[in-house]
Amino acid sequence: MIKLKRVYDEVDKNDGFRILVDMLWPRGLSKEKARIDLWLKNVAPSNELRKWFAHQPNKWTGFKRRYFKELDDSKSELTELIQKKAEEGVVTLLYAANNEEYNNAVALKEYLKKRELR
Repeated sequence: MIKLKRVYDEVDKNDGFRILVDMLWPRGLSKEKARIDLWLKNVAPSNELRKWFAHQPNKWTGFKRRYFKELDDSKSELTELIQKKAEEGVVTLLYAANNEEYNNAVALKEYLKKRELR
């Protein structure tokens, strides 16, 4: 099972294995308070894609298409690691974005679900 959560939200025992999937460390958050099990910054979108998207809903479809291509092209070992962890138990993908609907963690979860169905 894969869940999503803002990294700033309270840690919960039901979070399972907590993976930060942002390239940049969340502002104002200590590593101790974040209680992250794994920081997979390389699974995040490229800087160019992240800056282009800027969490703009009108760019969501294009963002996902480009991000999924990046994941297919060079990040498959990282997505496989997430899927393996999810087979072992609950995984929570953590993100710092304010927008809970349009962010890379949401896209990554969708990508992993589609990949699982292949």
